[in-house]
Amino acid sequence: MSYKKIGFIGLGLIGGSIAKAIKEVHPKIKLYAHASRRETIEAAYEARVIENADILPMEKFGSMDLLFLCCPVDTNIEYLKSIKPHLSKDCLITDVGSVKGEIESMVSREGLSSQFIGGHPMTGSEKTGFSNSSAALLENAYYIITKNEEVAESKVEEFSEFISELSAIPLILTTKDHDFATAAVSHLPHVMSAALVNMVSNNNKKDIPRTIAAGGFRDVTRIAASSPVMWRDICLENRDAIMELLSLYEAELSNFRAAIDASDGDALYDMFAHAKDFRDSITIKSHSLLPRVFEFYCDLRNEIGGIAKVAKILAWDELSIKNIGIIHNREYQQGALHVEMYDERSLNRAIRLLEAKGYAIYTH
Repeated sequence: MSYKKIGFIGLGLIGGSIAKAIKEVHPKIKLYAHASRRETIEAAYEARVIENADILPMEKFGSMDLLFLCCPVDTNIEYLKSIKPHLSKDCLITDVGSVKGEIESMVSREGLSSQFIGGHPMTGSEKTGFSNSSAALLENAYYIITKNEEVAESKVEEFSEFISELSAIPLILTTKDHDFATAAVSHLPHVMSAALVNMVSNNNKKDIPRTIAAGGFRDVTRIAASSPVMWRDICLENRDAIMELLSLYEAELSNFRAAIDASDGDALYDMFAHAKDFRDSITIKSHSLLPRVFEFYCDLRNEIGGIAKVAKILAWDELSIKNIGIIHNREYQQGALHVEMYDERSLNRAIRLLEAKGYAIYTH
């Protein structure tokens, strides 16, 4: 492996996880980092992940063999402009952003295309920061790699092999294909979810919709609770792909509208069946673009302290509950009690414990 010195601009959840994975697999590689908070650098140094104990000046990154840009797209672009005068011609630059078009355009304008390979690890967590990073975050996760026409194929192959060694699954795409695919399965769903919530909120007469909101509404709109700042930026950065997909989605809605208006049962059945068949063909894995929810439902016994009893059973086994509550609208699901855990291990353990106590458990 020709990477002897690797730099990180940004050392949060993703940057920190990549750095920890590299240190775990290639302990002899020296890692250096810059972060906006000195505490982050100190924590990474104390964990023996990086070599520098203080924030590293931009000019020190000039001698790196590989440089990871792990900040939001706009911030990555500003940092890259600052580092450019100091960069070695042999330094390979990569990023971890979910949108590629904007940064690759900037790289082209700055004459850095032969040194740039785009990267997008399709993994994440609800928790943020270096303190929550983990080498395991990359395991079996798709790591999309985008290449331009000027970068040497040998550099792409070497970087792809390096990513494989970190237990991720490299997938090489064009910038356009990447931005369209992520817009289709991540960016557009967030727009749709927010639009649906706003529609219900703006027509929330007598607070009835909020009161009777069923599981289907909660499932479809869960991602509407994501960061408004992040999704504003993503929509602006991936504008063209999202606009194209919005037009395609509006056409699909028009088809449903026409079929419902015409009381065309056959057409409605065909559209729902087609959607079900395609959805059933998708294997939901941990590297999905959308955060996974570790939840189950169970029948609540008619007894005083029923919820407390379930919580106590799980507490005895030192399992932490993320969320718990009674489901009053169970039109499309079984189980009176909804329980959400923090991870898959806790989910499976909780289900086994409660089933052993005679509780009926339901999962999606």
